[in-house]
Amino acid sequence: MKILIVDDDPALRRILVTQLARAGHEVREAADGQSAWELLQREPIRLIVTDWMMPVMDGPELIRRVRGATVDMSGYTYIILLTAKASKSDVVTGLESGADDYLTKPFDPRELRARVAIGERIITLEIGLTEAHRQMEILAMHDSVTNLLNQRAIHEHAEAELNRARRHFFRVSLLLVDIDHFKVVNDRHGHLVGNQALRMVADVLAQNRRPYDWVGRWGGEEFLIVLPRTTLEEANRVAERVRASVAAAELTLADGSRLSVQASLGVTSSTGSPAGFPSLEVLLQQADEALYRAKAKGRNRVCVYEDGASKT
Repeated sequence: MKILIVDDDPALRRILVTQLARAGHEVREAADGQSAWELLQREPIRLIVTDWMMPVMDGPELIRRVRGATVDMSGYTYIILLTAKASKSDVVTGLESGADDYLTKPFDPRELRARVAIGERIITLEIGLTEAHRQMEILAMHDSVTNLLNQRAIHEHAEAELNRARRHFFRVSLLLVDIDHFKVVNDRHGHLVGNQALRMVADVLAQNRRPYDWVGRWGGEEFLIVLPRTTLEEANRVAERVRASVAAAELTLADGSRLSVQASLGVTSSTGSPAGFPSLEVLLQQADEALYRAKAKGRNRVCVYEDGASKT
């Protein structure tokens, strides 16, 4: 555990550093609250042992600064206030400033290590809870089969991109991708192979996206790609590249045979003018209509919705 020692007494700092280093901790030092605060801006440290009375900035003020900036730091910072003030009112004042624990001078080295260990356990618990929460958020926003964004998440991102486009007057394009004859894959090879085929197509779509594009599973064998700042002509080129990449991909089955699939795509785009800017629902309907045309015209092709009609 990385620990910051803040004390204006060099001799006491050496004792603290020695004790905590022997316990296996990585220790940083600061001679006053201001120096400690500046160090914390450069280097994230989750556990602090600070003196109360110091020049420039005292311990309680340092603690208040840390607590006020918690949202900007990487997780919770556990703080032990170390001081010669031992009255009950002093203890209360120190804890009210935001300290988590209180240790009076002269301190017992074993008590110091024990209180630091408590802080370390709390920080470890907080890290675990934060990671669990992050994993739950990922699961809530991603499709379990393809690991792409799920329908709710891709819908939210598409809506956000359209709102941004309305404010800044740029275009957003949508690609609706549907795997051709996917029912045949499931019927012939089973749903496990069908899921592998879905993941293969999802990987192709993810590999063909730009860093600021959004790709999600729209439902069943359908996928939605959101292309910010992309004209209809540019989106059509992206769609052709995606179609060709899907057709070229192959899945090796358990018996050594290879499976390939094809996809049809419907393409649409918003205008760059806020006066005629369609809603997401309208754009999705346009993309769906273009996709239907691609299916009707023989599949494994791209159709573009343009001027009220779908065109290949």
